[in-house]
Amino acid sequence: MSKYSYITEDGFKKLKAELDKLQTVERPEISRQIGEAIDKGDLSENAEYDAAKEAQGLLEAKISRLKGILINSRIIDESKIDTSKVQMLNKVTIKNTKNGAVMTYTLVSETEADFKKGKLSINTPIAKGLIGKVVGDVVEITVPNGVIPFEIIDISI
Repeated sequence: MSKYSYITEDGFKKLKAELDKLQTVERPEISRQIGEAIDKGDLSENAEYDAAKEAQGLLEAKISRLKGILINSRIIDESKIDTSKVQMLNKVTIKNTKNGAVMTYTLVSETEADFKKGKLSINTPIAKGLIGKVVGDVVEITVPNGVIPFEIIDISI
């Protein structure tokens, strides 16, 4: 049985658009390249044919992976998100109690994660340590550099 992944409607639409592009633009292009390589004759020593077939295999694997993600995704109704405790799609402001650094992250699915935009995957050690906690809680989270105590300052949408 597959594990479900929770995703925003926007994230779902982006993945769907990427899948559509792969199937309607890139797949026909690779087929065209294979056809051109076949027209050049002897396939046993045709580097263009080998490269196109390899690209086709990689593309099909990517299409299959995206289809799997979409099939196992459940769209979250953002209007029903609770901010009384940390959960998926919450914007969480935390303070490193060792050095006083304050950070704000939105907890999102792995497919929507973008650290530069402050979108932290729900599967990271920090996010896992924050889930279910409330404002004022101090949690010690094990990260590659050791254990860091974080205080939850705010939970919002």
